[in-house]
Amino acid sequence: MAKIKITIEDNPEPEDVRILIGKLLEYNNSHKERDVAYPLGILIKDAQGEILGGLVGKTHWGWLFISHIWVAEALRGQGYGREIMLQAEQAAKGRGCSHAYLDTFSFQALGFYKRLGYQIFGVLTDYPPGHERYFLQKQI
Repeated sequence: MAKIKITIEDNPEPEDVRILIGKLLEYNNSHKERDVAYPLGILIKDAQGEILGGLVGKTHWGWLFISHIWVAEALRGQGYGREIMLQAEQAAKGRGCSHAYLDTFSFQALGFYKRLGYQIFGVLTDYPPGHERYFLQKQI
């Protein structure tokens, strides 16, 4: 057997990352339905096409994952965030999803997500230091 070594890579080569992820997906696919995630984006734009807000996520194995959501300060409190969340959930239902999940920090929008019916299922304390990171889910 060849000598094996473990290295720490501060900036791993993209090809090495691709190989590692590919091997994990290959393993997952041997145990479950095909491991494919489908991107989802919902954008708020003004008449000139400037992005004033939006949501980025993906659907995967019957779940919607919301990775990022942002609304310009001038539009906050006017229902735009709620609307793009509801549109994302509807789009996910159309893709066969029945659940959604996301994470947020204590200095972000925990109350907003709770008002939309999301429930906390996990918390990292002191991440970042002095704050919490919340993980939430919802049946849609």
